[in-house]
Amino acid sequence: MTVHLGSCLCGAVSFEVKGDFDSFYLCHCRHCQKDTGSAHAANLFSQSAKLVWRSGADTVTSFTLPGTRHNKSFCKLCGSALPSTQIPGLLVVPAGCLDTEISMAPTAHIFSSNKAAWNGSSGKVPAFEGLPDRATST
Repeated sequence: MTVHLGSCLCGAVSFEVKGDFDSFYLCHCRHCQKDTGSAHAANLFSQSAKLVWRSGADTVTSFTLPGTRHNKSFCKLCGSALPSTQIPGLLVVPAGCLDTEISMAPTAHIFSSNKAAWNGSSGKVPAFEGLPDRATST
């Protein structure tokens, strides 16, 4: 059985996911853009994997956008996105909160009609291995 480990940014919450992921979607909907503060969310989905909180379960909270199925679970201390089981029968795991590597490539971009206008230009900008100094960023 595959086991994935994960945690939040401040380390108060840690968890494991026992089982495999069914899909890996990069969602460009407006809710996910607001939710992540980025161009898209990167979430892994499973109908069979089990979530086990190893520490900090009492530090996890959830928000569901009224009138939608859009949900975000997160650490109350640092705000990091964490796995959600708010949709019955479905585990949703933000890919970035995993500490172990995943071999699965994204399955698809979804809600691509809402893609941020600046999202497609990322291949045309300089790339740095770390934070650039002021002289090179202007």
